[in-house]
Amino acid sequence: MNFRFIATVGTVSLAFGVALWSQTFYAPKGKPALYSGPHKPHTKLSEVKAAHAKAKSWRHLVVDDQHLRSEWVQAQPGEKDPDQFHPDTRTWWVVQEGEIKFTIEGQPQPVLAKKGDMVQVPMATIFSIESVGTQPSLRFETNIAKAKTIYVNKPDIPKMPGFDFVPVTMNRKDGMGIYLHNNKPLTTFNEVADGIESGKLKGTIRVVQDDRGTANFIYGYNSKLPALDPNNKGHWHPEGSEYWLIMKGQIRYPIENVGVVIASEGDVVYVPPSTYHAPRWWGDGASCRLAMNGFPYISHLFEAH
Repeated sequence: MNFRFIATVGTVSLAFGVALWSQTFYAPKGKPALYSGPHKPHTKLSEVKAAHAKAKSWRHLVVDDQHLRSEWVQAQPGEKDPDQFHPDTRTWWVVQEGEIKFTIEGQPQPVLAKKGDMVQVPMATIFSIESVGTQPSLRFETNIAKAKTIYVNKPDIPKMPGFDFVPVTMNRKDGMGIYLHNNKPLTTFNEVADGIESGKLKGTIRVVQDDRGTANFIYGYNSKLPALDPNNKGHWHPEGSEYWLIMKGQIRYPIENVGVVIASEGDVVYVPPSTYHAPRWWGDGASCRLAMNGFPYISHLFEAH
């Protein structure tokens, strides 16, 4: 028998319909904090921008694992990514600076997104991106790992070593423009934050849900949490990494074999599988993190006592 979980918190529903509290299982825990490729425990936005200070437009890869790929993208006003789509994958963005116009197939009007806005496009749906306004735009772009881009117009095809672009036809009606699961083209930071502050929304708010990737809006106050327990290791994930874009304030992360990370707005924190971590709102005032991973419902494993 293959046991995968350990010391779950809350109710466990069994095949026989019996609910048990804090049932203990046995999980294979690999080596923690194994970082490779572009991944780092803490990517500071200030350092990313400094590294590209001499470039007007640039991309900076932050996450590229077996589940998701995320990068910072800066563009100058007037720059446009042409009509394109991903045949089998959902894409989402968080605007950090400037203004971006997303023209999305099936939407009656283009989406004008500003700081804190979250935009997404389902599979097989044509979109274009244009930086507008008077200032450069900066966005955090996330797609499913290994996603491929199909271009609508031949002149827009970029040079991609190792690939030949060939003309194709396909039936897009089965996936085009389908959002499902309360996904929507535009979610603003303020509407979610205001909903939580007013009590209309509670807990973790899912803003992106896909079978191969999710993004959860987690907003609150350190002052409303129990006193900090420095011995709390938190939890770990057996089959995938988790990472966070800090949307507001600061978040404190004790990370196994790394230490304590204090991340600020715009920073990204990445934790590989089999690595204990315990995110906590930090500092004065409201804090918010956008948590991302490659599963619709990722398992949280806690130490059994």
